[in-house]
Amino acid sequence: MTVNVGDRAPDFELVDTELKMRKLGDFAGKKLVLSFFVAASSPVCTNEMCAFRDRWSEISGLGAQVIGISNDGPFANKAFAEKFNFNFPILGDYKSKTIRDYDILMPDLLHVKGYDAAKRSVFVVNEKGTVIYRWVSDNPLIEPNYQEIIDTLRKS
Repeated sequence: MTVNVGDRAPDFELVDTELKMRKLGDFAGKKLVLSFFVAASSPVCTNEMCAFRDRWSEISGLGAQVIGISNDGPFANKAFAEKFNFNFPILGDYKSKTIRDYDILMPDLLHVKGYDAAKRSVFVVNEKGTVIYRWVSDNPLIEPNYQEIIDTLRKS
Protein backbone atom coordinates (compact mmCIF):
# COMPACT_ATOMS: atom_id res chain seq x y z
CA MET A 1 0.00 0.00 0.00
CA THR A 2 1.45 3.36 -1.02
CA VAL A 3 2.36 5.75 1.80
CA ASN A 4 1.17 9.24 0.91
CA VAL A 5 1.28 12.70 2.46
CA GLY A 6 -1.23 12.74 5.32
CA ASP A 7 -0.76 9.05 6.16
CA ARG A 8 0.69 7.81 9.39
CA ALA A 9 4.29 6.72 8.83
CA PRO A 10 4.56 2.92 9.03
CA ASP A 11 6.50 1.77 12.07
CA PHE A 12 9.73 -0.12 11.67
CA GLU A 13 12.28 -2.06 13.67
CA LEU A 14 15.64 -2.02 11.90
CA VAL A 15 19.22 -2.73 12.86
CA ASP A 16 21.69 0.14 13.17
CA THR A 17 25.44 0.06 12.62
CA GLU A 18 26.03 -0.96 16.25
CA LEU A 19 23.65 -3.96 15.95
CA LYS A 20 21.00 -2.18 18.04
CA MET A 21 17.39 -2.50 16.93
CA ARG A 22 15.82 0.92 16.34
CA LYS A 23 12.11 1.69 16.01
CA LEU A 24 10.34 4.66 14.54
CA GLY A 25 9.09 5.44 18.05
CA ASP A 26 12.69 5.85 19.28
CA PHE A 27 12.67 9.16 17.42
CA ALA A 28 9.26 10.36 18.68
CA GLY A 29 8.85 14.08 19.18
CA LYS A 30 11.17 15.01 16.30
CA LYS A 31 10.58 15.69 12.67
CA LEU A 32 12.21 12.92 10.67
CA VAL A 33 13.77 12.81 7.24
CA LEU A 34 13.61 9.13 6.27
CA SER A 35 15.99 8.78 3.37
CA PHE A 36 15.79 5.38 1.70
CA PHE A 37 18.87 4.81 -0.42
CA VAL A 38 19.75 2.10 -2.92
CA ALA A 39 23.13 0.75 -1.80
CA ALA A 40 25.82 1.69 0.69
CA SER A 41 28.94 3.14 -0.93
CA SER A 42 27.43 3.46 -4.39
CA PRO A 43 28.23 6.82 -6.02
CA VAL A 44 24.79 8.47 -5.98
CA CYS A 45 23.97 7.16 -2.49
CA THR A 46 27.27 8.54 -1.25
CA ASN A 47 26.41 11.94 -2.75
CA GLU A 48 22.96 11.86 -1.13
CA MET A 49 24.05 10.82 2.34
CA CYS A 50 26.96 13.31 2.25
CA ALA A 51 24.52 16.07 1.24
CA PHE A 52 22.43 15.31 4.34
CA ARG A 53 25.60 15.18 6.46
CA ASP A 54 26.75 18.53 5.10
CA ARG A 55 23.36 20.16 5.82
CA TRP A 56 23.11 18.56 9.26
CA SER A 57 23.27 21.80 11.26
CA GLU A 58 20.51 23.34 9.16
CA ILE A 59 18.33 20.22 9.41
CA SER A 60 18.86 19.70 13.13
CA GLY A 61 18.29 23.43 13.70
CA LEU A 62 14.80 22.87 12.31
CA GLY A 63 14.18 20.17 14.94
CA ALA A 64 14.66 17.29 12.53
CA GLN A 65 16.60 14.04 12.49
CA VAL A 66 17.86 12.35 9.32
CA ILE A 67 17.69 8.56 9.19
CA GLY A 68 19.25 6.71 6.28
CA ILE A 69 17.71 3.34 5.41
CA SER A 70 18.86 0.74 2.90
CA ASN A 71 18.55 -3.01 2.61
CA ASP A 72 22.27 -3.39 3.24
CA GLY A 73 23.38 -5.24 6.33
CA PRO A 74 24.78 -3.52 9.41
CA PHE A 75 28.42 -4.19 8.55
CA ALA A 76 28.24 -2.63 5.07
CA ASN A 77 26.29 0.29 6.53
CA LYS A 78 28.85 0.72 9.32
CA ALA A 79 31.77 0.83 6.89
CA PHE A 80 29.82 3.34 4.78
CA ALA A 81 28.92 5.53 7.77
CA GLU A 82 32.45 5.49 9.19
CA LYS A 83 34.13 6.23 5.86
CA PHE A 84 32.02 9.35 5.34
CA ASN A 85 31.54 10.38 8.99
CA PHE A 86 27.76 10.41 8.93
CA ASN A 87 26.24 12.20 11.90
CA PHE A 88 22.89 10.40 11.74
CA PRO A 89 21.76 6.78 12.01
CA ILE A 90 22.04 4.41 9.06
CA LEU A 91 19.62 1.51 9.42
CA GLY A 92 19.58 -1.80 7.60
CA ASP A 93 16.39 -3.30 6.24
CA TYR A 94 18.07 -6.50 5.09
CA LYS A 95 14.72 -8.30 4.75
CA SER A 96 13.20 -5.34 2.84
CA LYS A 97 10.12 -5.40 5.12
CA THR A 98 10.08 -1.66 5.78
CA ILE A 99 10.90 -0.97 2.15
CA ARG A 100 7.81 -3.00 1.23
CA ASP A 101 5.73 -1.29 3.95
CA TYR A 102 6.55 2.07 2.36
CA ASP A 103 5.85 0.55 -1.10
CA ILE A 104 9.22 1.53 -2.53
CA LEU A 105 10.73 -1.85 -3.44
CA MET A 106 12.86 -1.84 -6.59
CA PRO A 107 13.11 -5.50 -7.64
CA ASP A 108 15.98 -6.95 -9.62
CA LEU A 109 18.34 -3.98 -9.33
CA LEU A 110 20.64 -3.70 -12.35
CA HIS A 111 18.71 -6.62 -13.86
CA VAL A 112 20.13 -9.01 -11.25
CA LYS A 113 17.31 -11.39 -10.41
CA GLY A 114 16.47 -11.37 -6.71
CA TYR A 115 18.70 -8.36 -5.92
CA ASP A 116 16.06 -6.08 -4.45
CA ALA A 117 16.71 -2.58 -3.15
CA ALA A 118 14.84 0.50 -2.07
CA LYS A 119 13.86 3.06 -4.64
CA ARG A 120 15.62 6.31 -3.80
CA SER A 121 12.96 7.94 -1.63
CA VAL A 122 12.51 10.57 1.04
CA PHE A 123 9.66 10.79 3.51
CA VAL A 124 9.45 13.70 5.95
CA VAL A 125 7.47 12.80 9.05
CA ASN A 126 6.24 15.38 11.56
CA GLU A 127 6.41 15.09 15.35
CA LYS A 128 2.99 13.37 15.39
CA GLY A 129 4.13 10.61 13.02
CA THR A 130 2.32 11.93 9.94
CA VAL A 131 3.99 11.97 6.54
CA ILE A 132 4.20 15.60 5.37
CA TYR A 133 6.45 15.08 2.34
CA ARG A 134 6.95 12.20 -0.07
CA TRP A 135 9.42 11.87 -2.93
CA VAL A 136 10.04 8.56 -4.70
CA SER A 137 12.16 8.06 -7.81
CA ASP A 138 12.07 5.12 -10.17
CA ASN A 139 15.51 6.22 -11.40
CA PRO A 140 18.23 5.35 -8.85
CA LEU A 141 20.57 7.91 -10.43
CA ILE A 142 18.43 10.92 -9.47
CA GLU A 143 19.00 12.65 -6.13
CA PRO A 144 16.20 14.30 -4.14
CA ASN A 145 15.63 18.05 -4.10
CA TYR A 146 17.38 18.91 -0.83
CA GLN A 147 16.07 22.48 -0.75
CA GLU A 148 12.49 21.21 -1.09
CA ILE A 149 13.08 18.95 1.93
CA ILE A 150 14.53 21.86 3.96
CA ASP A 151 11.58 24.06 2.94
CA THR A 152 9.13 21.37 4.08
CA LEU A 153 10.88 21.15 7.46
CA ARG A 154 10.85 24.94 7.77
CA LYS A 155 7.10 25.15 7.06
CA SER A 156 6.08 22.40 9.48
